Amino acid sequence: MSNSEKRAMETNVIYEPYIDPDYEFLDERMYPPRVCIDNDTCSHSTLIKVDSANKDGILLEMVQVLTDLDLVISKSYISSDGGWFMDVFHAICATRRGAPTPTTYTTITSLGRVVRPLQMDTALEMTGTDRPGLMSEIMTALLERGCSVTDSVAWTHNTRVACIVHVENGPEGGPIEDPVQQAQVRDFLQSVVEAHHVKGEKTSVRFTMIPAVGRTHTERRLHQLMYADGDYERCNGCDGALTGTHKISGCDRAHVNIENCEEKGYWILNVRSRDRPKLLFDTVCALTDLGYVVFHAVVASKGTMAEQEYFIRHATGRRLNVEDERNKLTLCLIAAIERRISHGLRLDLCSRNRFGLLSYITRVFRESGFSLSRMEVATQNDRAFGSFYVTDASGHDVNLSTVDLAIREIGGSIISIYKTSTSRISSPVLSRSSTSSSSSSHSNSTSLRTATHTRVENVPRFSLGSLLWSQLERVSSSFGGAIRL
Repeated sequence: MSNSEKRAMETNVIYEPYIDPDYEFLDERMYPPRVCIDNDTCSHSTLIKVDSANKDGILLEMVQVLTDLDLVISKSYISSDGGWFMDVFHAICATRRGAPTPTTYTTITSLGRVVRPLQMDTALEMTGTDRPGLMSEIMTALLERGCSVTDSVAWTHNTRVACIVHVENGPEGGPIEDPVQQAQVRDFLQSVVEAHHVKGEKTSVRFTMIPAVGRTHTERRLHQLMYADGDYERCNGCDGALTGTHKISGCDRAHVNIENCEEKGYWILNVRSRDRPKLLFDTVCALTDLGYVVFHAVVASKGTMAEQEYFIRHATGRRLNVEDERNKLTLCLIAAIERRISHGLRLDLCSRNRFGLLSYITRVFRESGFSLSRMEVATQNDRAFGSFYVTDASGHDVNLSTVDLAIREIGGSIISIYKTSTSRISSPVLSRSSTSSSSSSHSNSTSLRTATHTRVENVPRFSLGSLLWSQLERVSSSFGGAIRL
């Protein structure tokens, strides 16, 4: 190498300041998160106070943890202005109907998201046009390609479907690392997803290999996939749903109203919808992924309806003064709320896991004329558990006699049936007591329990505005409202 070339290389050297990793997170080291869990103040709930140095996405992380721990938030107030945040939640454990126990806070396994540290996850992400039997075709294709399904979550909304399937290499397990095998599986699934598509419709099949502990939360990733697929563009709402006129008698659709707060530079976001589990997570998830920062919030429910009030700004600092941007935010929030609304009957699964189990179950559903509106299935050790939401091929309520025949063919895997809040079934079987009826399975008796998951909470509405202009009082007893995660 000549001297001129050496000098040229030397002139291209860029010197950057070195930052010791020990100082990179100095704020968190000096001011670590403080969590106070109080089971004595309230007789009916646990008071959870969290305060720490503020950072991007911290609100979503907290709500996500509480959601994964299956907690119901009965009161909440959120404040994160400046470099510090303080959030207060009154929580009860939904499945235990009591205060959370210490073991609840160490739980890392939840439906649709089984964490396997120190392993690489092989995941398939798919989006496309929904149609009856699609999930059965996907599961059959995976089985034919020698893939063992460990977790599978699928949502449908506005004729679109998003699905995340975690697979392993055959019955023996282990990640699928061979790029040739990955390409074969992907191409095969692409042909399945694209079948019966109209020319020009969007589809996507993607293989990912990431550490289990580092992957995006499954349900957040589903929101991102459906947003990227443009399902929000098909949200029509109802009269007033897109205009902010949200006090419509008898309307339980999602309504969004956005106003400017010029004095403080906030955008005041009011959301009114039917109350349901994980509503807070879905709303905060949408705001975070769209680039908005929540500075203050109060969430509340009254009866079966929930109201959420947020004071937000865009992360870039720009003002929300463009009508198209307002409309997009409105549509995206409505879509995020409505994606998880359950349709049809919920069939709960608890079974010994075996190779091809999901392929078999979904094939029985397809042959019985069922369409899956939502699916959440996971495996742990030698067990498979989860839920299927089924309708008929037209999206209407299924015939209970057909359900009974399908369950008999499957065997003892389906342990219970629940009527969702949107179901309109008026069958004598479902009109009995909330613990419902029973029918015999293929070889033994299987209990078919029905229940309506509608919790009514008569809690007064509380406005965040009064709190903001009175120096944001943080006394938990003054908080009002309730909302389910």
